[in-house]
Amino acid sequence: MHPTYRPSKISRARKCGFRARSKTPGGRKVLAKRRAIGRKRLGAS
Repeated sequence: MHPTYRPSKISRARKCGFRARSKTPGGRKVLAKRRAIGRKRLGAS
């Protein structure tokens, strides 16, 4: 058996990165919310 979680920076960035968020309306809403909160980092990348 192999571990269930195998981190990969590329797959993480593609799924939860800034550009991935910017592509969908819901993702843009997420970024807007995070900007409103004042987050230092908006996406995973």
